[in-house]
Amino acid sequence: MTELVNPRLHPAASGHRGVLEWCWETPMMAVSSAAVGGGIREISWLVNIGVASDYSRTDLDDHAAEVAEELKLVGPGAALFTAAAVDQATRAEQGGVVVDATVGVSHPTWAAGLAAVGQEWAPGTINSVVQLAVGLEPGAAVNAVATATEAKVQALAERGIPGTGTASDAIAVVWPANAEVERFAGPRSTVGANIARAVHEAVWKGAGGSS
Repeated sequence: MTELVNPRLHPAASGHRGVLEWCWETPMMAVSSAAVGGGIREISWLVNIGVASDYSRTDLDDHAAEVAEELKLVGPGAALFTAAAVDQATRAEQGGVVVDATVGVSHPTWAAGLAAVGQEWAPGTINSVVQLAVGLEPGAAVNAVATATEAKVQALAERGIPGTGTASDAIAVVWPANAEVERFAGPRSTVGANIARAVHEAVWKGAGGSS
């Protein structure tokens, strides 16, 4: 069975404010809303790139490629971006699920409602990387994203943060490509409940002291 990995922290360099890197020895499947390499696909690495609060680049594929070259990453991968401090990532584990989150809540917003309509984008970003020891069918993969999002919102509500997240939140759920697959990942399934608890804990901890 593929071992779930700890992210490696790379210090700030030209073009970023630090990078968290996950790199697996065997192919992984991922479902993600990553700005680069998102969707349901096979990956061998993932990065969470720290950027400045006034970040304005739109060539995200090029930026991710620059970081991948700097870190000598090869093969298919995915890239998340955040203005939160990547060196303050929080981790939680529950029943074989491991979640690492960078939580920036300076500019929370509501997913629906007047405050969200036409609201000017501001950096902040809650990025969650969820590693599983089991696989997911395509429907379960989508369900896992929904479950993780519900848990994130619950954590924010319990912290008294006025919003469902930020305008640029992203998530990646990753599992070994050769793992046996689960059919369900809702909050009352075994894997879904573990996802929910781990995401909730990681976001709750991160929201306690994030800017």
